[in-house]
Amino acid sequence: MVADFTHNDGQIEEYLSSTQELVPTAIQKAKLVKGFPGRWKMIISKLEQIPSRLSDLSSHPCFSKNSLCKEQLQSISKTLKETISLADETITGGLEAAGKLRIQSDLDALIGKLDLNLRDCGLLIKTGMLVDSVSPTVSELLARLQIGHLESKQKALDTLVEIMNEDEITVISVLGRSNIAALVQLLTATSNRMRETTVSVICSLTESSENCESWLVSEGVLPPLIRLVESGSSVGKEKAVMSLQRLSLTAETARSIVGHGGVQPLIEISENGGDSVVRSLAACTLRNISNVPDLRQPLADEGVVRLMVSLLNGDMGSKEYAAECLQNLTSTNDDLRQAVISAGGVLGILAFLDRPTPKEPAVGVLRNLVDLVATENLITLGLIPRLVHVLRTGSSCARQVAASIICRVCGSIEMKKLMGEAGCIPLLINMLEAKTNNAREVAAQAISSLVVGHLENRREFKKDAKSVPSLVQLLEPSEQNTAKKYAILCLFSISNSKRCKKVMISYGAIGYLKKLNEMGVPGAKKLLERLDRGKFKSLFSRK
Repeated sequence: MVADFTHNDGQIEEYLSSTQELVPTAIQKAKLVKGFPGRWKMIISKLEQIPSRLSDLSSHPCFSKNSLCKEQLQSISKTLKETISLADETITGGLEAAGKLRIQSDLDALIGKLDLNLRDCGLLIKTGMLVDSVSPTVSELLARLQIGHLESKQKALDTLVEIMNEDEITVISVLGRSNIAALVQLLTATSNRMRETTVSVICSLTESSENCESWLVSEGVLPPLIRLVESGSSVGKEKAVMSLQRLSLTAETARSIVGHGGVQPLIEISENGGDSVVRSLAACTLRNISNVPDLRQPLADEGVVRLMVSLLNGDMGSKEYAAECLQNLTSTNDDLRQAVISAGGVLGILAFLDRPTPKEPAVGVLRNLVDLVATENLITLGLIPRLVHVLRTGSSCARQVAASIICRVCGSIEMKKLMGEAGCIPLLINMLEAKTNNAREVAAQAISSLVVGHLENRREFKKDAKSVPSLVQLLEPSEQNTAKKYAILCLFSISNSKRCKKVMISYGAIGYLKKLNEMGVPGAKKLLERLDRGKFKSLFSRK
């Protein structure tokens, strides 16, 4: 239901005439006042500007066809009557009992109203707000956000929300930068309801339009949004956090959020936001900020590491964002990695990996941390069964990261043995047939780290009928195939087995190795010689 902003066209000329007649009376009265000459001189200066503004307004083609003009005349007329009344009371001494401060306050309020009238007239004439329509169009409603008092702005804003609920695209199509600036200003209104309605509109705009996002930021939307996160109502906080979450996807805006002191309010909401949705949105915003490398240390300085480690035990939505944030924080900085370890991050991440379908960010944090944690501690904390769980049930990306962790931690015979006994090898063999080259490479590397130098693991590896054929396929000599050097290591480690040699030869390993030898790939020549010797011995025994 659209609010009623209509008017009677026949009355507008009467309003114009009566308003014009009030101007000389107001000026004459103001000139007779003796006290506070500085303020009254300013009032007279503003009164003298009104006739030209009225002339410009009345000569506009849409003057008699748009309710904004009538409302503006009414507002000016009301201010002129207040001027005459205040001047009369001052001249007759009726305000003396009120005191000097009260008179000064009344005069300042009058100057503010005159400023508003002059500004609003100028906006109506210069910015194209006036359109040929008696009913309230979207353009007119947007115009009302820039002129008049809070009551009329609230009425226009409510109507605008109703229209956006039915046809958001139309509203966005006529939005201009001046309308965005007006919305941003309303975020700091004294009315709590006005702030809530405004931030709801802004929240919708951040979701629907990239242009609106850039205008909002350039018009200074971030500080009032952050203040709403700090001290707004529950609705205001939710919509403000949602807006920041969407705006923080760009690096420059993320930097501005940090620069305007937005991190601490977001931390507070993430910890004590009440509603799980709001907490999750705040955690997501911090995750977005952590995507920017130069903001990671400032985030850590504000206490984000401790927060994210604690969120690993919280709501499911927040868990995901916490893992992603920790992965970002620990991607390149050893100090931040150590901070996560000191905060208990390893145990938290390992517990998070017990989920039915572990995802890459959680495993990614582990990959970033394992080099700084002693092997015995990793074993005690239960790393190995968690890695097997990821290899068995995780996403393809998670399995790939888990395989890379195995490559890092299997430097000792003890770790090789435990990984083999836990059942890693068959799972890694399955990954040799992965669709991506990176996944095949890391799987081959992990297998080589397990089987080279460990007899039991080699035996386990040879049991799988797919192991040798899959590795031979990875000898393919193209430049894109980066797994070939690890395939050579694995095959060489089992090349003493007659059965394995036969399988290698039958799947074309010699042809591949000849090409790899010509390319100078390390290990190709040795494996080729070993297979050739086996081939000649086999031929001799058959003869």
